[in-house]
Amino acid sequence: MPSSEPSAPASAPGEKLNTRGAILIAIAVLCSRVLGLVRLIVFGALFGGGRLMDAYITAFRIPNLLRDLVGEGALSTAFVTTFSKTLLREGEQSAWQLANKVLTLAVIGISALVLLGIALAPWLVAMLGWGFSPAKAALTVELARIMYPFILIVSLAALVMGMLNARNVFGLPALASSFFNLGTIIAGAGLGWWLDPHFGPKATVGLAIGTLIGGLLQLGVQIPRLRRFGYRFRPDFRWRDSRVKAILLIMGPSLIAASSVQVNVVVNSGFASLLGNGPITWLQYAFRLMQFPLGMFGVAFGTVALPMLARMAAAGNHEGFRTELARGLRLVLLLTVPAAIGLIMLAGPIVSVLYQHGRFSAHDVLETASALRMYAIGLCAYAALKVLVNAFYAIDRRKTPMMVSLCAMGLNVLLCWLTTLRLHWGPQGLAFSTACVATVNFVVLYALMRRHLGRFESRAMLTLLARLGVACAVLALICWGGSSTLLANWPGEAFWPKLGGLLLVIVTSIGAFFACAMLLGIEEMHDIAQVVKRKLRVA
Repeated sequence: MPSSEPSAPASAPGEKLNTRGAILIAIAVLCSRVLGLVRLIVFGALFGGGRLMDAYITAFRIPNLLRDLVGEGALSTAFVTTFSKTLLREGEQSAWQLANKVLTLAVIGISALVLLGIALAPWLVAMLGWGFSPAKAALTVELARIMYPFILIVSLAALVMGMLNARNVFGLPALASSFFNLGTIIAGAGLGWWLDPHFGPKATVGLAIGTLIGGLLQLGVQIPRLRRFGYRFRPDFRWRDSRVKAILLIMGPSLIAASSVQVNVVVNSGFASLLGNGPITWLQYAFRLMQFPLGMFGVAFGTVALPMLARMAAAGNHEGFRTELARGLRLVLLLTVPAAIGLIMLAGPIVSVLYQHGRFSAHDVLETASALRMYAIGLCAYAALKVLVNAFYAIDRRKTPMMVSLCAMGLNVLLCWLTTLRLHWGPQGLAFSTACVATVNFVVLYALMRRHLGRFESRAMLTLLARLGVACAVLALICWGGSSTLLANWPGEAFWPKLGGLLLVIVTSIGAFFACAMLLGIEEMHDIAQVVKRKLRVA
């Protein structure tokens, strides 16, 4: 039976960036990030920040890289763009037929990729862990082979998420990754204890199996909502279709662009493996903290913007495209600039409160905090790229991000070599390289988009940055004052006083920032406030 849910709206001239949808995604992503953080806290407490976690993180990175590259990267982006246009131009039935063709093709193609990855696991581990000992490399290979089916499971989950996003359903798909984290925590820790109560190398196999269980949960929770729209999967091997061809044509440059990002990850992982036991874990734990604002704001607005910008481009609404893209970038900067400042100034106590439990030592905390400060330098650019790159795909200029990303690969290798082998900055040098590459990538793409559009509301952007600077100065002052008083002795302080002082500083600084932003008349802040007020009235 067809669902009574409203069909996807056509792109009317007055369509605007769905701020409410972005905030719903941000809330859902926050839940997922919190659970992801809990997952790292639990695993860090059980295994520490050394050899075993290095092996698990590297093993998970191999299928996760391919998931990012294919399932949630090039394929998902190309599919959402084409599916949204098909829904607008040809209607629901034609869109469902396209979905069947793409899902069938994905199952066959990614299954072959899984089998190939299992066979090539030793060589892939060698690419990521240049400095691994034979025992550490062997454990990593075993774990990677167990987790390889994760690529297929989560790629299908990403395609289902894309279909729901195109129908303006954002909250549940964003929340689905929370079920991945829940499944991984419960099943991974439980199976790990069952295999080895002392949580030695055998227990990491339980983590690997738990990862697969979490992936199945992430896919399964989305399917009932999709069925409510009337969708039923039926294998369709008729791939000689212009829309499938369009997806594959979009995927080509997207794969190259995304692969440059994955090459950067491989390079960073390889350099980190040369630094001994621990750096891979420290970098992963630091980047997980940066993913809080990145996922809540960059991914949220990028997810909402892609189908909307694709509809605007298809309808020829160029003015609306320019206006809403610029507005989306301003919203991302408004929310990530203060987050970056807070992470830089409070990195030490934040990492200590969250991670310093069980086998995760004080040394692990200091190294992770140093990496976090460096990552945070590029947070704003990293988040804005999530919106800007999708805009290029929406206007079918997919080769532009590809070329910029390829150039960024060379810059990343140079910076990694310089910071680790010449300047001896250690793991934080690799984090700094990542931040610099993201910043350069954003600046170049922003300039190219501005050139393409003719004008890009630069005056509104400069006005926002000026007012934002004042509000962020107040936030930085409060963080500095709190660090000098309440958190002055955080390395040797007990957990509960440290947690209380940290929460007080964070809440006070955030409250002061939002109050200043409202007083300064930042328009985007009023948009966010209105959405929050409406949600509170409904509640």
